Amino acid sequence: MKRKDWYWNLLFVGPTVCIFSLVVLVPFVMGISYSFVSWDGIAANAKRFIGFTNYVSAMSDTRFIRSAVKTFIFTAGAVVLTNALGLIVALLVTSKMKLAGVVRTFYFMPYLIGGLILGYIWKFIFSDGFAIIGNVTGWKFIFFNWLLNPTFALFALIFVSTWQTAGYVMIIYISGIQTIPQDLIEAAEVDGAHGWKLFWHIKFPLIMPAFTISLFMTLSNSFKIFDTNLSLTAGGPSNATELFAMNIYNEIFLNGNYGYGQAKAVLFFIIVAIFTLAQVSITKKREVGL
Repeated sequence: MKRKDWYWNLLFVGPTVCIFSLVVLVPFVMGISYSFVSWDGIAANAKRFIGFTNYVSAMSDTRFIRSAVKTFIFTAGAVVLTNALGLIVALLVTSKMKLAGVVRTFYFMPYLIGGLILGYIWKFIFSDGFAIIGNVTGWKFIFFNWLLNPTFALFALIFVSTWQTAGYVMIIYISGIQTIPQDLIEAAEVDGAHGWKLFWHIKFPLIMPAFTISLFMTLSNSFKIFDTNLSLTAGGPSNATELFAMNIYNEIFLNGNYGYGQAKAVLFFIIVAIFTLAQVSITKKREVGL
């Protein structure tokens, strides 16, 4: 590399690396160091080194384990529904569907709404909106306040997350579908491939790169969801929707167990890293080139 090119690369990459280091790497390393101490987060109070005690306590913490189980249930439901719905709509709008552009725009709009605002909007819908619909239709066995029911509250969280993210996933799938050569589709149709056979044997293998990206994004975001969880249910009722990030937040900022909460955060990071890296490795192997 020429010295002049090296200077230009440093000019453009340097600020980004500095910001990433200050915002991500430094806090991450500090968080790991805090996980080995007993501390309430107040700078004036001393930190007491206790080794792996926080990690041992976290692994036997029943509330943390319950939040892990709920997070896995939520993630499984949100990932499957988001990708299925996003792919179905992507296939529809890339076909000869009328008003495809309008459908694409309106379907993508929920993603532009922030998680906190979205949670408050749907909190109003589930409480007041569902009550009105239930009274008008008489279907109160469906249209009741889901957020007050420990079982339905988690389903409500899955529903809202799917509603918000499916539009963004749709855009990724549309990009993948549009890269498929049209002559390849026409040749497959001439050979008798139609409907499900055309999708499963021709289109889906060719959009696997888009599927890898969408699955990675939805998997990592579902594990890390916090803002919608906070504004929609705040972990309730009775901690029925307290997911990983919410549990860590409560441990640090409500209970004042900074070191213990950081240990949970490190375990949380390891779990997310294992699942996302395994997912990318598996789906990458199924990608095919044109």
